Formats: sequence, structure tokens, C-alpha cells
Amino acid sequence: MSNTPISVDRSPETNAQNIPKIPDALPVLPLINTVIVPMAVAPIVVGQERSVKLVDEVMRTNRLVALVAQRHLEARPAGPDDIYRVGTAAIIHRLLRLPDGTLQLVVQGLERIRILDFLQTEPFLVARVEKSPEQVTVGTELEALRRTLGELFSKLVPLTEDIPNELAAAGEHIGDSRMFAYLVAAMTPMETPVRQEILELDAVENKLQRLIEIVQQELAVRELQKQIASDAQEKISKTQREYILREQLKSIQRELGEENAEQAEVQELRKQLEAAQLPEEARKEAFRELSRLERLPAISPEYGMIRTYLDWMVNLPWNTTTGEAIDLGYARQVLDEDHYDLERIKDRILEYLAVKKLKSDRAAALVEQNSAQSSSQENSQKPPEPLLEDIRREPILCFVGPPGVGKTSLGQSIARAMGRKFVRISLGGMSDEAEIRGHRRTYIGALPGRLIQALRRAETADPVFMLDEVDKLGRSFQGDPAAALLEVLDPAQNHTFVDTYLGVPFDLSRVLFICTANTVETIPSPLLDRMEILSLSGYTEMEKLHIARRYLLPKQLRANGLKPEELTITDAALQRIIREYTREAGVRSLEREIGTVVRKVARQIAEGAIASTTVEAEQIPDYLRRPRFLDEVVERIDRPGIATGLAWTPAGGDVLFVEATMMPGRAEQLVLTGMLGDVMRESAQAALSYVRSNADKLGIDPKVFVGKVVHVHVPAGATPKDGPSAGVTMMTAIASLASGRLVRNDVAMTGEITLRGKVLPVGGIREKVLAAYRAGIKTVILPQRNEPDLEDVPEEVRHQLQFVPVSAAEEVLTTALTPANS
Repeated sequence: MSNTPISVDRSPETNAQNIPKIPDALPVLPLINTVIVPMAVAPIVVGQERSVKLVDEVMRTNRLVALVAQRHLEARPAGPDDIYRVGTAAIIHRLLRLPDGTLQLVVQGLERIRILDFLQTEPFLVARVEKSPEQVTVGTELEALRRTLGELFSKLVPLTEDIPNELAAAGEHIGDSRMFAYLVAAMTPMETPVRQEILELDAVENKLQRLIEIVQQELAVRELQKQIASDAQEKISKTQREYILREQLKSIQRELGEENAEQAEVQELRKQLEAAQLPEEARKEAFRELSRLERLPAISPEYGMIRTYLDWMVNLPWNTTTGEAIDLGYARQVLDEDHYDLERIKDRILEYLAVKKLKSDRAAALVEQNSAQSSSQENSQKPPEPLLEDIRREPILCFVGPPGVGKTSLGQSIARAMGRKFVRISLGGMSDEAEIRGHRRTYIGALPGRLIQALRRAETADPVFMLDEVDKLGRSFQGDPAAALLEVLDPAQNHTFVDTYLGVPFDLSRVLFICTANTVETIPSPLLDRMEILSLSGYTEMEKLHIARRYLLPKQLRANGLKPEELTITDAALQRIIREYTREAGVRSLEREIGTVVRKVARQIAEGAIASTTVEAEQIPDYLRRPRFLDEVVERIDRPGIATGLAWTPAGGDVLFVEATMMPGRAEQLVLTGMLGDVMRESAQAALSYVRSNADKLGIDPKVFVGKVVHVHVPAGATPKDGPSAGVTMMTAIASLASGRLVRNDVAMTGEITLRGKVLPVGGIREKVLAAYRAGIKTVILPQRNEPDLEDVPEEVRHQLQFVPVSAAEEVLTTALTPANS
């Protein structure tokens, strides 16, 4: 059912004396988005088949029906639970059948009724009802409410197009407060639930009070709409008037020889550009844009864009440098103060700085020589172009290693050693080329790329610029940031780097770029070709102890407001934290655990419980709770078919367990689990094929595999694993299972296996050996061709471990498996 605007009948038929008697049972006609109040006359349209039957039935009798609003609008047809319990008894005055089968009714509300229960639901709803008369308390309060509502309603009528203006005057002559309340409720715009709420209120005073709130809110909304429209029109007129007046003012000022504020701003920009010492090409572009700015009105959108562009041009450090003369002795001192060990990395950094110092000295000498030979200003300002090319051809250092080994802090140390500012931007997840090259100025909110932004913040053209997480660059439809970095990191090109926003070259050759990455595998090859890789592997336990003692503990004491004499942590306690609470290549987790201990002691001191303390090894669980890591290698190797391997991860080396078992099956089959990659699956297949084809030579009964399913599993199944270096470990686990011989608890291995039983070299030897050392391994089996890689292993680790270089699978099994009679 739908409805059109409602009116209230004030004819004599609505007087109480002429209202028909309301029977105890009435057909119920549900209304959608409509509430018919008593004494209201309104047209409604009936279209549902059930409702048409209801109307036909009542038209043959007394034409009385219960009109009740529908609670759940989506119900078709509505049931007893879908309608309200309070409605209006109404009489149908007129019926018109339309060509489409629907009925158009004119109904008049008679009395408010309440549904007690339903007598039938088919073919239409019939309910037992009772009259629900409103409570009227005659008094001054009721009259005051009625008059207040009348005044508000008379204000609302002129603002609402749907309400006839005559109703405002007619409402003043209605003395019945109940009738007046229903008149306002019927004509005021409101939601159906709100109109139903007013119908259900028993006291007329409450109806009037609620209606006053609704009409006041509607008045406020209407007046606000009118004010907004008026303000908008006034603003448009004001803008047009201001434009005309500004143009007139410009003409007058030109006649009088005076300048306005805009012209003063342009003149100030001109002075700043002249003082900025821009390169020639940048200078031409800046003054070209300044000329355009002079011809534009301030209200033009382009005015703000050009003003912002010139502000960038003025504030960029085109020729500002802060670098000091390189002192190699001081540089060595800074590196030693900030970093423990890393001798190979420090030596390479010092070599880099030494070469840079020699080139700078040579360039300065040639400049001085040219100045003496020629009075040309250009020749006296810069060295010859061939020498500039030599200076630019410096490699880009890229520190590669697991998290927490000191890559970022190395960059900070280099900046301190050179007396330069340090700037860092993270490239992790960057997938928009405009982040590097900048956006076109035509875009709203356009900015230069992040390199130019960082240089403006640094206020110098020669900072140490660290590009962090270069291995985590993304790529999307917005371009490839790695391709944009090719120009930035190429010493032969970056002296003419053009940011899209600036549109002119900016010399990046004076910037010392340093990159960091966790792995080189994901760095794009063209980008990797422009870098010199310096690998930082994990630290040994002794190195971590020295780092904790010299750097981490003092740093945490300062961060938590403690003095060195207030807290002492013994070496044994630090070693316990390293062994039992961290297992990482770097020292970030170690620093967090030390920080936890320091904070707990700081709380005790702040509460006055202690004045100072010394933390011993046996007290560590009191601060850090139970240990997180235990030496589980011995516990894991408790039956044949289990072998310990070594794996490389971006976070450093790790110990890898391989488990193998056999079970009867309908056909011989190899099952692999543990989230293994394709290469690792192929290694497992090659290992099984080798063991089966050489069973006699290995002392294994060839029939042991007949009719059996071999299942190889690598625990930590939620972690993806791939690569060929676990081939030797899988071969050892399968051979152990087939021969019934245990694999030694203190042995770990790595290497690729072939079908001939050859052991091929693999990568990441240093990280894998350190992982074996941290796990308590005593013997490491590795490919013979990887033996030279042991030079990268710290000396203290080499002395603690036994290394067995092998070239064939038989040598692996001889070392790894326990004797047959054990």
C-alpha cells in the first residue's frame, strides 16, 4: 500500500456523536510507510491480493477496517508479527478500481485501537480489538503546550511546500488539543516509526511535547538549509565582486605607481630566487614560472600551484654542502666506537673513504691550478669534466644481512665519520614510481619524489643517504620504483637526475648513497649490478656478549633513566639471555630482553624497594619468566630416520630437522610434507633414488623398500622451505631409516646430492655454521668445495666445531650414522 499526503477532516461527520460503533473484531489492513491517525482523511492504494479481498469483504458490510502500520517492511504479505499493535479504526468512504487491478481508497480515521489477539490470518488478517482512548487532562499546562505547538507549526508551514498555507490559520481555530495534535502529526514530515510513536502515546500532553521537539528540529533543519543556500549565493556574488574590484585596484595602482600585496610577494620570490644560486637550467625555469605568476590573479587555482613550485625551488639545497675533510683516523675511531668486530666491513668502508679523500684532494688541487692559469669564473669553480666523471664513478655500497646486525647503524657511523647529515628512507612495499621521480605539477597535491623531499629536510646536497630495504621494492600498474632507482644509483647519470615535479636536473652525485637488504635474491638484477655487496652475517655468542656489554646495556640504561652504578648484569646472566631467550642472527631481540630486565629494575628503584642491584644468571627467569629456547637437538634424534640439517634464511642460518618413516602400501610411493618447494621435493626424490639404487653398497637390505610408502617430513610445516641444500640431510634420514642406524646427535649437515651420490656445493656456509654453533652442534658435514668458505667463519667458532668436508654420499653416512651394532 502507498499513500499520498494526508488531510484531516473537520466536517461534522468526525464529531464523536457521529462516529460509528467500533466492533470487537475488525479486519486488519497493514500499511507500508504510512500511519493513519484518528480524524485524518487520506487516500491509500491497495495492491496485494489479500488486501483486495479484505476491502471487497468490508465494502459489503460496515466498511470498517483496522489500519495498522507495518513494522517489518520487507514482509510480503505481513503476518501478525510484522505489524504494530496500536492502530486506527477507520471507515472507507470511497473506492475506485484502477485498470491494473489495484484499488484506490479514501479512508477516515475514527478512533485509536489496540490489537488484543488475532482471530484469523487467511484469507486476510482479522483481530480482536479494543478502543484505546487518549488521556486528556484539562489545565493551563495543556493549553500552554497547544499554543507553543501552534506557534511553531505556523512557522513551519511557510517553509514546507507540502503543507497548504491555509492549515496554519485553520489550526488556530481548533480548540480540541487531541484533534490539533493529530493534525500536526499528520501534516509534519517525519519518519513512520516516529509518527507511530506519537500515535501510541496515551497522554495528549506527551503527544504535544513530542511534537514540539519534532517541529523544532524540522524548523532548525529547514532554516539551516535556507541559510546554506543564501550563504552560497552570497559567496559566489562576493567572489565575483572581489575579482572586479581587484582588477580595478590593479589599474589604479598601476596609474599611481604603487604595488599591491601580490606584487610584493612576487618581488620577494624574485629576490629569493636570485639569492638561491640555482643552476642555469633551473634558474631559467624558475623565472619563467615567476613571470607566469605575475600575470595570474591570486584567486586562480594555478596561482597556488606555481607559488608552491617556486617555494620548492627556493628551499632546495642546490649548492649547500656540509661535508668535512675526510679524516681516516677519526673515521676508524667512529667505526670502532659504534660497532664491535665487523673488521672486514670496516676495512672496506675505510678503503671507500680513502679513495674518496684522494679524489677530493685531487679535484681541489686541479681547481686551484686552473684558477691560477685562467681568470675564467667557470674554470675556477669546478674541476675539468673528465675528472668529474672519475669522481662520479664510485660504487654504491649495499649492506646485506639478516635483521639486527647493524646495517642501518653502519650508515649512521659513516655519516658521523664524514661530518655529513644522515638521511634514511624505507623502500619496503613501495610500488609507485612517482615515489622516486615525483608527480606532475598538473595533479592536485603534487609533490616531488621522496629523494628530493628528504634533501630539502636535510638542507644539504651531500648527505649520507640510506635506501633501506631495497630488496622489498614492489611493482604495480603505477610503475616500477626499481627502474627509477637505476638512474639514481648510477654514478654516470645521477648528476643530471630530473624529478618530474621540478622538471629540471638536480645533481645527486654529491650524495653518498648506501643501500641495505636482507637478501640479494629479490633485488632486481640491473639494480644489483650498480652495487657493491657487503655481507653482514650473524654474530657468535661471544660477539653478542661483547655487543651487549659495550653497546646494548648502556643504551638501555640511558633509555630507562638509570645510572650505570644502579644496575649491573653479569656476563653469565647476559650469556643466559643470549642462549635461552634469543635465537637470532642479529641482536634486536637481545636488546629487547635486556630492556625488559632494565625496566623491571627501574620500577623497583622508583618504588623505593632497592637502591641498586646486580642481576645474576640464576635470577634471569625472575625477570624474563621461563626460557624460550632449549637445546633440543639431542632430544630430537632418538630413533632412526631423523637427521639434522642446516638451512639459510633471510634472518640468518637455522637448524632444520628431517624425519623419515615407512609404512606398508599398495604401491611404492614417496610422500613429502612440510610445505616444501619444488626444488626441495626434487632433492628428496633424488635422495631416495640414490639410497635405493645403492642399497647393497650402503649395507641396506634392498627389499626393505618393496611395497612400502616412504614419508619424508620437515617440521615447522607452516614455514615455506625450498632449495637443494637439504639433499644430503634427506639422504641421511632415509638411509638411517632403512638401515636402522641412528644419526649422531651432535652432527649437522648441508649439501646438494646427485643420483650418483656426489655432494655439490651450496651457499650460506657462514650463516649455517653459526646456526649449528648456536644449537650446540659439535660436527658439521659440508661439501668439500665449500671448504674455502670457512675462512668467513669467526675463528672462535672454527675452534669449537669439527668440520668434515665430503664429496660423496658414502663419506656423509660414515660420519653421520652410528655404528651398526650400537
